[in-house]
Amino acid sequence: MPVPAGGNRRDNRGHPVERAQDEKEDLARMLIAAARYQVHTRSPLGFVYTPLSLAAHEDPASFTPERLLALPHTDMVADVVAQVYRAADSALAGLRARTSPQACTVGPTFPDFGGRITADADLAADGVLIDFKSTRYPQTLRQHDAWQLLGYLLLDASDDYRVDTVGVCFTRSEVLATWSVEEYLDLLGTCRRALAELRAVFARLLNGCTADLEPWDPDDIGRVQRLLADLEPQAAPGHCLVCTQPLPAGSRKSFCTAWCATLRHHGHLSPAHGPVPPERRRPAEPGPGWEVVSITPVARARHTTGTEQPAS
Repeated sequence: MPVPAGGNRRDNRGHPVERAQDEKEDLARMLIAAARYQVHTRSPLGFVYTPLSLAAHEDPASFTPERLLALPHTDMVADVVAQVYRAADSALAGLRARTSPQACTVGPTFPDFGGRITADADLAADGVLIDFKSTRYPQTLRQHDAWQLLGYLLLDASDDYRVDTVGVCFTRSEVLATWSVEEYLDLLGTCRRALAELRAVFARLLNGCTADLEPWDPDDIGRVQRLLADLEPQAAPGHCLVCTQPLPAGSRKSFCTAWCATLRHHGHLSPAHGPVPPERRRPAEPGPGWEVVSITPVARARHTTGTEQPAS
């Protein structure tokens, strides 16, 4: 088959993402199968309950590639196809147009720091690190998703992907949210802004870690506490006790912002910087003769529709 004038169609950034319907469905089925095999790599115990595992154990002799691709329900296949096409018409189209295939790494991997840590992000494209989410609720970036993206950024200890921007792509809503590295660290309340320093600290934390083999070990607590003590910022006179940034001239405050004060009150500094103020300590337990007569929960604000009543 002759090569089109524009070169390989996949490498031609000006060519639309277009396939025949049967090709789209076959691609979706292969993607679903690959996702289930990835479950096996990350969590063999969880893989036991997947349709793929159940079908393979039910009749191993008849488990052919055709049987594998026939497993996903048609509704699931249609959903994946729709997400692929939303991505093609979303903000990713601009990223695709301005990057070359050579500048894109699918599933970028990172060092294991001498332990048993396996991690791979979704896409690194010309300095942009992107994580894809198919959540039905794209209005909110969950905390553990935010930490996950930060973890990928810090795992790139040798700066192989030269990341200067991080982002999340919500595949169901065609939203691509991106932040510069500096802005992202600021949003997460990171006191240390030097990315190389943060990566070095993270490498020390993960050195010899066997998280994939043993998720938690009692010795980890002491090791992490010692590391945090070594890394504790030492504030010079006239500087914030938390982030060590200089305070305004003549200021009598100990913290540059209310956020730093909050961190201090929640014990994010060692006792070497002074005791936690009494009003911020854990409430005392009821003494002799005390009686708890009621507990009033704090009502959280929530979105209401015309048929709902606000929380009282």
